[in-house]
Amino acid sequence: MLDQLLEWSPNLGLDTILLLPVLIALEAVLSADNAIALAAIAQGLESEQQQRRALNFGLIIAFVLRMTLILTASWVLKFWQFEVAGAIYLLWLVYQHFSDSDNDNDQHHGPKFASLWQAIPIIAFTDLAFSLDSVTTAIALSDEVAIILLGGAIGIIALRFMAGLFIRWLDIYEHLEDAGFVTVAFVGLRLLVRVINESWVPPDWAMVALIAAIFAWGFSKKVETSADAGTTELKVPVMTTVDATDEEADKVLSGE
Repeated sequence: MLDQLLEWSPNLGLDTILLLPVLIALEAVLSADNAIALAAIAQGLESEQQQRRALNFGLIIAFVLRMTLILTASWVLKFWQFEVAGAIYLLWLVYQHFSDSDNDNDQHHGPKFASLWQAIPIIAFTDLAFSLDSVTTAIALSDEVAIILLGGAIGIIALRFMAGLFIRWLDIYEHLEDAGFVTVAFVGLRLLVRVINESWVPPDWAMVALIAAIFAWGFSKKVETSADAGTTELKVPVMTTVDATDEEADKVLSGE
């Protein structure tokens, strides 16, 4: 999709700069599954302060790794082993999420971390695995490396804020974490399919539509809070008390 947008321009100078906001917006949409995976990983830390610090430090390392990947994209694509390794890593994250039966009563099913420094490398390498899926975009923009580097830098910043939002949303929407990891599985399978036969890879618009449908399901149901349950429980006692008081008043008035 991104390379098709670039074909609309007769040159890769000013027109490419004008297309940069569009590229960033598309990257933000396609990075939703990345953001939710990073948010779920960060939730493995106990405090919100540790979660924010893990995202900050992890994405700083991810920025360096992503810039390195863009600069060496032509060389990386010569070795299919990189894409296979990234796909296996993403599918392992999905397997770890859905096979975790120790926390059935806990909405978060990801790994738990004893310290901040255990989560940071996981966050950094998860972003790198996702970046392999869009490395062909860097090849399409090889004549304007500065533009793709700038887009990647802004994408990392947007990813940080998106992950911060998802950390809060994961506690609100019951199916959101599962929906995110389903899309992670599709990204991993997409990498494997590209290695086997690139012509079998579904178009970007189909991936966007699929991700949108899955996330619509993820946002479809909110978690029932204890406050809501307490409110429901209080309704019956209050009505019973009022009814009892009215009955006693009737007895007094009738002289009983």
